Amino acid sequence: MDKDFAATLIIDYFVAFGVIIGGTIVGGIGAYLIGKPPLSIMYDLASSLKIWALVAAIGGTFDAISSLERGIFEGTHTDIFKTLMMIFAALSGAHTGTVLIQWITQEG
Repeated sequence: MDKDFAATLIIDYFVAFGVIIGGTIVGGIGAYLIGKPPLSIMYDLASSLKIWALVAAIGGTFDAISSLERGIFEGTHTDIFKTLMMIFAALSGAHTGTVLIQWITQEG
């Protein structure tokens, strides 16, 4: 694994983490402004933003799907491995952000 790919994995992790944290905090502020319970809304948002954090971190789904297709049909297994590692890093970041928000809000 080269340094550029490791850097990409780290960036994917933190982009997904940031989407969850930022989205829930801003959503909590919006909930407060309209008179709804912010912590409850933040808890709900953390779970529903996971898929969007994944999409934002990997740069859209079309590139990942075309990379997987190229790996399957052209036999370049490194493309499959790299794409799956990027998806795993993004899912890990999104899950970490969700667990942190759930821990902070103490909901559920």
